[in-house]
Amino acid sequence: MNRTVNIISKNFKKYNPESIEEYLELGGFEALKKAIEMGPQEIISTLKTSGLKGRGGAAFSTGRKWEYSANVKGDKKFIICNADEGEPATFKDRYLLEYDPFKVIEGMIIAAYTTGSTDGYIYIREEYKYLHNKVRKAIELAEKHGFLGKNILGSGLNFNIKVVSGAGAYVCGESTALIESIEGKSGRPRLKLTRTSKQGLFGLPTLVNNVETLAAVPPILEMGVEEYIKYGTHTSKGTKLISLCGNVNKPGAYEVPFGITLREIIYDIGGGIKDGKQLKFLQLGGASGAIIPAKLIDIKYCYEDLEEHGASVGSGAILVADETNKVTHFLKSVQDFFIHESCGKCTPCREGNRQLTKIINRFVTGNASVEDLKTVEKFANVMKYASFCGLGQTAPTALLTAIKYFPVEFYQQIDRIRKTS
Repeated sequence: MNRTVNIISKNFKKYNPESIEEYLELGGFEALKKAIEMGPQEIISTLKTSGLKGRGGAAFSTGRKWEYSANVKGDKKFIICNADEGEPATFKDRYLLEYDPFKVIEGMIIAAYTTGSTDGYIYIREEYKYLHNKVRKAIELAEKHGFLGKNILGSGLNFNIKVVSGAGAYVCGESTALIESIEGKSGRPRLKLTRTSKQGLFGLPTLVNNVETLAAVPPILEMGVEEYIKYGTHTSKGTKLISLCGNVNKPGAYEVPFGITLREIIYDIGGGIKDGKQLKFLQLGGASGAIIPAKLIDIKYCYEDLEEHGASVGSGAILVADETNKVTHFLKSVQDFFIHESCGKCTPCREGNRQLTKIINRFVTGNASVEDLKTVEKFANVMKYASFCGLGQTAPTALLTAIKYFPVEFYQQIDRIRKTS
């Protein structure tokens, strides 16, 4: 049974991304024309009504974020498209850049018109190198057809876009670390004394949005907000692009309405578990996301229901693990990732990840004790509340939820020691 929808993803594989003419034939840039007719205030009001939230994981109201940026005065203001998709198991932004780059560009132009911005950057992760020139080509074509540059469509808007990239650091997905990277500095998060909407890139007003967030704006304006909010739930309106992967028969990027259950995503969209095995757990939202046991797969995929169970939509990743996967071994791979990606700026994250890794390795090798289990929870909670940025704060999420839902697996490793000693 097909549970997917096609709003943000409706153009996937339907046109040549190197042909702006084909994008125009599909209704491309009609939303931009409509936005100019609407004016900034109506656009902001529409986005607020749509319930669109940041699709990179922060889940902050897009309408409110644009309103803050629009209210900041400045002769030079920036729009940054965050395409530093470094969360493991997440690849939906790659699909947008690869199959519908003009929609992302159109969303950026609408954002620039709404907030009065003059310059844009698309920060693409280094590992997506093959996409860099493709996106540059799309920008060049948009310029040639008058959608970028001076006085766009007679609106008085002057706006240009550049593609930039860092050195492949996961932490640069955090907005201030990304800004530091664009400025040529080491990609480490800033102390947020003021919002980036007031003081961001080069100390000037800056709006940072995820790829999917920007790509969602044109279809919302084009189809009308009332039609868009027919999808989803009362609190989680509209649709979401997900990255489905792991031990599932049909991995891929799919667009689903909020409110669909995890069971429907795995079995109706994903075709069930590979090789007829049993589902054991899911990790939602990437490596920094919660681990959810199979018994909870009838939860609705929406912000409010997931939060009730200590999980979140996050980046939109849904990683499926079958009965052959050991939770402690899975956690080791998660910790190996975070110990590699921690920028080292703050002690709770830098040292906390090192200590968590050491203790989890003891569980993997069967050398852990009851005291190790108490210690690992204590360290994880210190990281959660004391780390400088979201990386350290969410790095222990998988561990804490695994202990909550799979305590037996940890105690089994401890019992192994007792039985052999």
